[in-house]
Amino acid sequence: MSESAARQATLVQAGSGQFERGGADVGRSRETSRRRRLEKLALVLLLPALWLAARIVLGNPMVVTDLTFPEVDPLTVTPVLFFVVLIFALVGTSFIAGRSPHVTYRPEQISIGLDDVVGIEPVKEEVQRSLNLFLAHRAFADEMGGSPRRGLLFEGAPGTGKTHLAKAMAREAGVPFLFVSATSFQSMYYGATARKIRSYFKALRKAARREGGAIGFIEEIDAIAMVRGGMSMTAAPMSAMSAMSASSSVTCCGGLEGLPSVYSLSGASRGSAGLVTHSMVSEGVGGVVNELLVQMQSFDEPTGWQKLQSKAIDALNLFLPPHRQLSRPSPPSTNVLLIAATNRADSLDPALLRPGRFDRRLTFELPGRVGRRALVDHFLRSKAHDAELDADEARDHLAAITSGYSPVMIEHLFDEALVNAVRRGAATMSRNDIERARLVEEIGLGQPVQYTDHEQRLIATHEAGHATVAWLMAPTRRLEVLSIIKRRDALGMLAHGDRDEVYTRSRKEMIALIRIAMGGQVAEQLFFDDISTGPGGDLLYATNVAAQMVGACGMDDTLVSYAAVQGSAFNDQNIVGRVLADSIGRDQVERLLQAQRDHVRLLLAANQHLVAALRDALVDRHELIGAEITEVLQAAGAPVVVDDLIDLRSVAASV
Repeated sequence: MSESAARQATLVQAGSGQFERGGADVGRSRETSRRRRLEKLALVLLLPALWLAARIVLGNPMVVTDLTFPEVDPLTVTPVLFFVVLIFALVGTSFIAGRSPHVTYRPEQISIGLDDVVGIEPVKEEVQRSLNLFLAHRAFADEMGGSPRRGLLFEGAPGTGKTHLAKAMAREAGVPFLFVSATSFQSMYYGATARKIRSYFKALRKAARREGGAIGFIEEIDAIAMVRGGMSMTAAPMSAMSAMSASSSVTCCGGLEGLPSVYSLSGASRGSAGLVTHSMVSEGVGGVVNELLVQMQSFDEPTGWQKLQSKAIDALNLFLPPHRQLSRPSPPSTNVLLIAATNRADSLDPALLRPGRFDRRLTFELPGRVGRRALVDHFLRSKAHDAELDADEARDHLAAITSGYSPVMIEHLFDEALVNAVRRGAATMSRNDIERARLVEEIGLGQPVQYTDHEQRLIATHEAGHATVAWLMAPTRRLEVLSIIKRRDALGMLAHGDRDEVYTRSRKEMIALIRIAMGGQVAEQLFFDDISTGPGGDLLYATNVAAQMVGACGMDDTLVSYAAVQGSAFNDQNIVGRVLADSIGRDQVERLLQAQRDHVRLLLAANQHLVAALRDALVDRHELIGAEITEVLQAAGAPVVVDDLIDLRSVAASV
């Protein structure tokens, strides 16, 4: 096969599959470098071997025992060593301060492969394409005239797999992986930070020339690459509906968390550019970023030997006529892929983000339900668990209740569940172990509080009201935990979430959330003819949802968006503040809340037996998990349908 045909085949494989470890151009370059090193070593060893052979032929072989070493006077050596140490202490410190702080990992030292990267399939596919171009860089450049990607920027929330994926890339590529934390570049000596950056890129280029390619990874690059003074920066605005994707919430006595709210940014803040100024002049941000920019643009630099050759050629060219001038050696093409990770990509200097430096920005999102299910399967393969967790229904449930979790959080959740299993003397974790671990992670440890009998029944009634309304009015929601155990500031709580992954909410769903929040206060009124301070957090939640419906979503009598308000006294407030600052908007919110409370009062008045059953179960067991809640409600008797209310449960059952 000709060289051109081989390169064409390499490009076809780069676009359709995954190269073997160290394959394609990288493997060929490594093999060429290995043979060249062997030739140099043979040449170096040949000269002394010939000399020794000549002595043997001439009858004067070298005898090791005849070798003698000169005698050294300790009085002479001592002052010499003293001055050597002194010079090293004075001069060597600055050189050491400029050394690259990286750690080099060989492919065989990395146990993570691309098969171990789960839950981030879109990013993984894009990384695979970039890795194939890295491995087939010569064919891509020579046959197609393209420039391989030299830099990838991984951005995303903590724990979404940025470092994990970079390590997997290094293993699959079969090249050295030079890991460094951006903070390790920083130094107390002026100029040492820039020298460390130069040393790192020098080591990266050297490793790439020696091995056919190298991958560099800078963790938390924002520590050294923040926008420079005088540069404009534009922060990426938060999507107005991004928070609506939250699929679970926790109704607490004294608070309700996990609000799927929309806090729109003001028009001035969306897409607006600001000028960054720094009053202190030092090496600081500017000098470090400048050095980083230069190094990322200068991957292909001449080697030390080429620099000496160039100096000698330049000296000779001074004596040669123009038509006999010698050409300087061309710098070798260095196959380097630089990866950087950050949680704050929008604060990086814009010059870093242009093509030629970071050619591709890859955003690591929190995994969706399908991704979380794949992560659950992946982690449970190596963690001891009960047989019940092998069922598809159980694993789908785990994927559903971990909405908003990163891969690291899911793994940590299972580790904490194993701790719970050890605590109860079991060798495997159960579903309840996972639920209790999630409660501790999201809400906090249960605190042993001695309630009075009245308080215990009041809190149990309050939480039972929330759960009863959720069961009757929101059939699309899943009841997860009902508890009267104190956690942090919550005396009791109802954890509930969407049965399916959703990213938008309808008006009926928003109304149902308000009614669930009102259930606790209404239950207190019905059973105690009084209201405690517990519903304060519930009213906060309900007010937020109602204000969003009125002022942002057009779900009431007005289609005016309060998020569009500019140039007024309250244009810098969030959407709730804008709505409540307007008398008409405040009246609409009040009317909406009052109407939903009246609906809940009619509903619970007709279904007091359900509230009482849940209350008694909570007083007896203190905490109900998952199916235990619905079992109590179903055993209490059939729900009473109120005429002016839609029986959502019967509607859902008939669909």
